[in-house]
Amino acid sequence: MAAEEAIVLVGGLGTRLRAVVSDVPKPLAPVAGRPFLAWLLDAYAAAGLRRVILATGYRAAQVEDAVGRRWQGMEIAYSVEDAPLGTGGAIRQALALAQGDGVHLANGDTFLRYDPAALEAATRGHGCALGIALAAVDDVGRYGAVEVAGGRVVGFREKGGAGPGLINAGSYFLDAAAFARLPAPQGAWSFEELVLRPWSESGQVAAFERTADFIDIGVPEDYVRAQHLFREGAA
Repeated sequence: MAAEEAIVLVGGLGTRLRAVVSDVPKPLAPVAGRPFLAWLLDAYAAAGLRRVILATGYRAAQVEDAVGRRWQGMEIAYSVEDAPLGTGGAIRQALALAQGDGVHLANGDTFLRYDPAALEAATRGHGCALGIALAAVDDVGRYGAVEVAGGRVVGFREKGGAGPGLINAGSYFLDAAAFARLPAPQGAWSFEELVLRPWSESGQVAAFERTADFIDIGVPEDYVRAQHLFREGAA
């Protein structure tokens, strides 16, 4: 049975977006008349997920007030950081609330159209505990490129390159084996540096490329672009 649960990281400070949106946490930034997070939750509900754990931190109460405990038939749970934990610490803390043997994972400031069940199938099909959804973009310069071979991620190139390529779209699948293998350092730590990079270098991260409509509202230019994407019904 496919995993029906997701963790969404919504605890960041959103400093890059404050020139445009300063009174709410970044995932609640208004996009086409609704909080950006609403569009992400809608997509998970439409994909058949039944439970979402929101990993909150900065202005956590605002997020819970906006979303509540139910969303389009999904149960909403909350994992609240008392102090910043970084992406890795936030994921590890939220996993304590997970109920199944696999979980989807997303950043609350990015949107990607993809089939979560297909990402899970690709991950398991390659014998991996972790799978990553990738987005094809015209210019990898802002994000850094992802290198793929044989259906697996084999490396990450730093930001500063140019031209078309694949990027990390911030959406993942982790199975129970990944839960058990996550590092457990004290304090804040980076999922990208302590998990994604070393696991991919040893061929343990599946790559999934059947995606579309990637958008990142982390900078003001893309926040403006999101207004058009959602208003036009593309997402």
